[in-house]
Amino acid sequence: MSATQPPVLALYRRLAGRPLGRRIFSLAVSWKAPYFRTIRPYFAELAPGRGVVTARNRWGVHNHIGTFHAIACCNLAEAAAGTTIEVSVPASHRWIPKGMTVAYLAKAETDLRAVAVVEDLTGLAADESREVVVPVDVVDTRGTTVVHADITMWVSPRRREAVADAPAPGSRA
Repeated sequence: MSATQPPVLALYRRLAGRPLGRRIFSLAVSWKAPYFRTIRPYFAELAPGRGVVTARNRWGVHNHIGTFHAIACCNLAEAAAGTTIEVSVPASHRWIPKGMTVAYLAKAETDLRAVAVVEDLTGLAADESREVVVPVDVVDTRGTTVVHADITMWVSPRRREAVADAPAPGSRA
């Protein structure tokens, strides 16, 4: 990784060692991406290539049978995958979710922990775009994998300040 780290990783590292620091970081992520608030994620670990996000089993995430709702599990998986790829892509690149394949493997009856793993992306060429699949295992407190998700991210170069294909001033686009 280069000398400059992604802003999200810098914030996490600055807060993680302080009292309530991970909780404050988790709230900040949920503020930036409001839908994550529904699961109240807690970012337990975050580093290039690996992220761990937990969520408590509470009434607000339950389905009609009193277990962790399947879509809440997907939300947890996406929170883990998104933040992990955010801190893993080179500064020259950006990402966006493109798709998700999910396998519901067991009832989710306890608190959950999502573990996302991102391949080493430091070798991406400055002009390279490609799909990156981020596998995420969602595990209960007994160690059972209750959900597995493969989240496909589209990774592409950030736009330059002067966009080469923009129409010239005064021309019709």
